[in-house]
Amino acid sequence: MIFSPYADDLAARLAGLEHGRVLETAAGTGVATRALVSALPQDVSIVATDLNQPMLDHAASQLSSERVTWQQADAQMLPFPDGMFDAVACQFGVMFFPDKPRAFAEAFRVLKPGGRFLLSVWDRIEENEFADAVVAAVATLFPQDPPMFLARTPHGHHDAAALEAQLRTAGFGSTRVETLARESRSPSALSVAVGYCQGTPMRNEIEAQGAEALAAATRVAAAAIAARYGSGPVIGRIRAHVITATR
Repeated sequence: MIFSPYADDLAARLAGLEHGRVLETAAGTGVATRALVSALPQDVSIVATDLNQPMLDHAASQLSSERVTWQQADAQMLPFPDGMFDAVACQFGVMFFPDKPRAFAEAFRVLKPGGRFLLSVWDRIEENEFADAVVAAVATLFPQDPPMFLARTPHGHHDAAALEAQLRTAGFGSTRVETLARESRSPSALSVAVGYCQGTPMRNEIEAQGAEALAAATRVAAAAIAARYGSGPVIGRIRAHVITATR
């Protein structure tokens, strides 16, 4: 619903690689990994990593390719030698790193000279319509303690200038930021509500409100999306920053 448009963009940015190795950090469920396999030539191998082994297991179950090596790894402490990779890619994972400067320094270390580090972060939540509508709707149920995970974490690190400064401190010689607006498509308002309320860590904050909270939050979020975008297939605006840093 939200990751695929940017995964395709990320893969297209690396499609010029004719051979070599790409490291993906915070690979998650493998959305970007699958796009990379589709876009990159056969002589490019991919090491897809994530801190969460069950997440990697799920990603591996969705993709059968001898070009991909799945490996559990912490992006802040990569188990690879210096200068091993031609590119490092991280789609919407940076926001979850407790120590971003350390993760950036690790990406710099494992890159070959001239290699690129491509990362994406969500823009502010107000520029991402479905997420903004869901958070606002659910907050009406719990005004004393609204679940703010989406605003705080996925959409809470949108200061691209601050990220560029950290990348330069890590050693990167040049950085470039592009802000890309895309469309998020879902078959129904309910699918949007289930995705955000039940399929993200926002769920933990909702469930802390009581036994019936998750069902109630999903209903109110679905109603808010349907009221604004209709009861059939829905389309909302999403926006993210894509940053390219060169070693």
